[in-house]
Amino acid sequence: MFLNIIEGISAFAIPLVLLFIPLYAYYKKIKVYEVFVEGAKEGFNVAVKIMPFLVAILVSVGIFRASGALNYITTMLAPITRFIGMPPETIPMAFMMPLSGSGAIGVMTDLLTTYGPDSFIGLVTSSMMGSTETTFYILALYFGSVGIKNGRHTLPAALAGNVAGILGAVLISNLVFR
Repeated sequence: MFLNIIEGISAFAIPLVLLFIPLYAYYKKIKVYEVFVEGAKEGFNVAVKIMPFLVAILVSVGIFRASGALNYITTMLAPITRFIGMPPETIPMAFMMPLSGSGAIGVMTDLLTTYGPDSFIGLVTSSMMGSTETTFYILALYFGSVGIKNGRHTLPAALAGNVAGILGAVLISNLVFR
């Protein structure tokens, strides 16, 4: 029943948002196309500015995965994750997502290929992907591009949000899909 409600809402969510934006812009007398083109120009300039930070974070993620540290951490945390209802196979996803979206997509693709998208592991992994953020990527990229040296409480708050997202994904997946 709950799954049917979620599927019904999700079927209309994106079309409604895509319809709402131009209607709201029309109501506010905003020229959507001109604003879009101006934003695209600004986006290109930002992309050029953040390129060094992007390369640095992607190299760091590659080193982390290749070192075997992720496999070691997975083995150590497996008993704890089983206890809370989180399949140990999803631990690499939980660790990779705060580091890199592309790294997390690689881990998710491996899990979905191995276990299938409709398996419990696949469903938890997909839920994690939508419930967490690329914290270190964002901090390195955006803070670095604007010259912020001291993020104060940003990292602890963002990591707490990621932990909440992971635990929420596991809880909701256990409630809805089991």
